[in-house]
Amino acid sequence: MTAEEQYQRATIEVEQKKAAFRSSATVAKARLSPTRLKQDVKGKVSDGLHKVSSTAMTQISERPVATSAAAGALAIYLFRRPLSALFRRIYVRITNRTPDQSEKDDG
Repeated sequence: MTAEEQYQRATIEVEQKKAAFRSSATVAKARLSPTRLKQDVKGKVSDGLHKVSSTAMTQISERPVATSAAAGALAIYLFRRPLSALFRRIYVRITNRTPDQSEKDDG
């Protein structure tokens, strides 16, 4: 193989590598565009939410009693002030009972 043939092969090889580099750079540039990044984030978030919801549904179907207890505890926590006011009123009615008939005759 002569020096000229080696030079031509090396030139062809360099051109091929340069074309491969440019194509990979173009792909990387397209991949890092803001629109593409936004689409990737939306896809990952939707996949994550779908996975979490399916996991939650399987857990709920496997443990219905624990789920209802947790939901009840959350409801009590969220409505603690109205519930405490209600129980306070009930307690006052029970403890301060005024009968219709007086215990003494003088009323």
